[in-house]
Amino acid sequence: MTTYPLRRLRLRLGDEHRETVSISLQPFELGGECYLPVPAQAEATFEVQRAVSGDVFRLVFESRLHGPCMRCLQDAVADVRVDAREYHETGDGAPADMRSEYVVDGELQLSQWARDSIATALPTQIVCRRDCAGLCMVCGKDLNNEPHTHEETVSDPRWAALEALRDE
Repeated sequence: MTTYPLRRLRLRLGDEHRETVSISLQPFELGGECYLPVPAQAEATFEVQRAVSGDVFRLVFESRLHGPCMRCLQDAVADVRVDAREYHETGDGAPADMRSEYVVDGELQLSQWARDSIATALPTQIVCRRDCAGLCMVCGKDLNNEPHTHEETVSDPRWAALEALRDE
């Protein structure tokens, strides 16, 4: 896990510190499937600005996740661009909601912040291609390779009472 020691910063009010950091990225589990960031290390631009009552952090990087398509389970790739900001009030009496959860014992947890930022930047579905047809709901075949339909549809017996109402 990558951390950044905030104690070494010697910033005055209005000062800014910027540097390139290498962050180790952790795999994601979405819907029971594993998505791996490739490469596992991301080069990120990290900025800190000293404000009147705290610090403003910014993290900018790009990543690519590899894993199964959410429709057909073939290989899929999702490119993600992250531009995350976080505020941490440094005063002794600062309320908890003004303190960053990523600052622990004077260190900024960059890997955790990067992982959470990737999660919020992900598309709603990770698919192999935009027009992915998915899997057949009846037989489970990949509809991208074998587009087909089934002649008869077997209704679920749990819906039989509702089917009878449709005929009335």
